[in-house]
Amino acid sequence: MPAVIFRKGLNLKDAVSGALSEDYHSALVDEMIKTKFRRVTGRLTIHFAREFGFCYGVDRAVDYAYQTRARFPERTVYLTGEIIHNPHVNHKLRNAGIRFLSDPETKVEELGPASVIILPAFGVRVEDLLTYDRLGCTIVDTTCGSVLNVWNSWQSTSRGNSGDSFTSIKVSGRSIFNCVRSRRSDCRM
Repeated sequence: MPAVIFRKGLNLKDAVSGALSEDYHSALVDEMIKTKFRRVTGRLTIHFAREFGFCYGVDRAVDYAYQTRARFPERTVYLTGEIIHNPHVNHKLRNAGIRFLSDPETKVEELGPASVIILPAFGVRVEDLLTYDRLGCTIVDTTCGSVLNVWNSWQSTSRGNSGDSFTSIKVSGRSIFNCVRSRRSDCRM
């Protein structure tokens, strides 16, 4: 049975907005905004960046993870690994009962049609996605739109106009990073 894939959220944004706000709201940030991104304490002045927080792709991924837990309260929900590179966020998700496939005690053999898999903002390896699909898992794809744009650009560039040309594309970054592994899995070596 092919997987069910959610790519546009789960229609629970309003339902989880309070939990998201509670988990990530900061009175200190509110104070900094009110004081024009400065805080003065004695001789010390702290300047806060005007642009801060999660980018839209990360914000969307975390929102979808919360929506997934709310949509499937009785099912086992898994993340393929860290949803984003932020230990605080990943800890909150673990506390919500979301299991991480990257944890040594979690085995892919546990997965099946009752499993819900959340793909992180930076994507997954093609072979992993095919495995989840073959097992009939429900998939919630939080891959960032900007990441997808880069991937689509790579694919169209490597095909060229005739469909059979080849372009060399350098994938840089440490091979242990999820975003590098996910892209290398779709490249011909």
